[in-house]
Amino acid sequence: MSADAAPGAGPAAADGRPDDDPQAWSALAELYHRFLTGTLLALVVRAGTGPAAEVVFRTFRRQHLDAFLPGLDKLGLTDEPHAVACAKYHVLSNALGGVRVEWIPESDTKSWVRYRPPRWIFDGTAVCGIPTELSRAMLRGWHGHNGATLGNDNLGFVCTKQTTDGQPGLEGYYTEESEPLPEDEKVRYRPGEEPPGPSVELPLPSWDPVRLAKVDRNYAATYIRTLLPAMGEVLGPATAGAIGRIAGRQIGMQFHPTVLELLGDEVPDLRSTPDPAAFAGRLARLLAGHGAAIDVGPSRPGWTVEWVPRMFTGPQASSVFEAWNGLWEGMAEMEGLHLHVEGRHDQGEPVDAWRVTVPR
Repeated sequence: MSADAAPGAGPAAADGRPDDDPQAWSALAELYHRFLTGTLLALVVRAGTGPAAEVVFRTFRRQHLDAFLPGLDKLGLTDEPHAVACAKYHVLSNALGGVRVEWIPESDTKSWVRYRPPRWIFDGTAVCGIPTELSRAMLRGWHGHNGATLGNDNLGFVCTKQTTDGQPGLEGYYTEESEPLPEDEKVRYRPGEEPPGPSVELPLPSWDPVRLAKVDRNYAATYIRTLLPAMGEVLGPATAGAIGRIAGRQIGMQFHPTVLELLGDEVPDLRSTPDPAAFAGRLARLLAGHGAAIDVGPSRPGWTVEWVPRMFTGPQASSVFEAWNGLWEGMAEMEGLHLHVEGRHDQGEPVDAWRVTVPR
């Protein structure tokens, strides 16, 4: 089998690896963005606010530990005063993912940031269903740990506004105090404080649309890579897999037309005979958009898709696969098809494998 064996499978190099496919990157970015927001809402409704907040805390702490120091270096901020560097980091790193954050300078030891609505992570009307505890957990997970990562116990974050409280954005400032801050004061809340003036524009990297499409994919995929394992840690694999799978199926169904539009495909007419080959090609193209080698081709019955996983490893891989696979199940349902898992890397197989069939 080869990556271009099915309709819609996308371009393939001679070695079976995909060529650059910005349409697939954009489709994955959109799908994972919606999956993130939908899963946060599902956690609140199905697991409760406390467990949902703990999942968010672990998600952002893991991202912080993985990305903060390398990001400071890549963005050229390592020589800035700590409060200023932290504020600028949020502006520049989020801008690459299409998230609007503003910088408001005050001094070398006090530097403001403002996350303007619409909030990317609490997308659309979902912001009305997100408890403030989840927004606070995000701040504890990332903003409150910057000082520890930088070896500066005097550095903390003060939050002055939150969109989840009905205020015009998440706003606050990094501040370097004269004494070390206790752990429970690394993030503080002082509603009513106002920044000293308007925001200041920072020069952003000038990247072409193709490179930005890959950045968007990476930005959204990173949330899924960190969120789903955190769910398994907090809820246990069975509950995490079940909640994530339901959310995945719902998002896969809800955003199926959007994903096809971004891929440049037409939405199938469900009055016609379901087409396993076409769906297998689309699935292969989306999987190849992660940068992995894909095999896709006819089998009896249906069509088979295989890939070498690049998304998830570690002790929570089983529950993560259950949740993530819900996306593809939901999309298959919208084309009148069944998606059967025939091999799983987390269960010892060399590849993940699916068979796409027409229901009998």
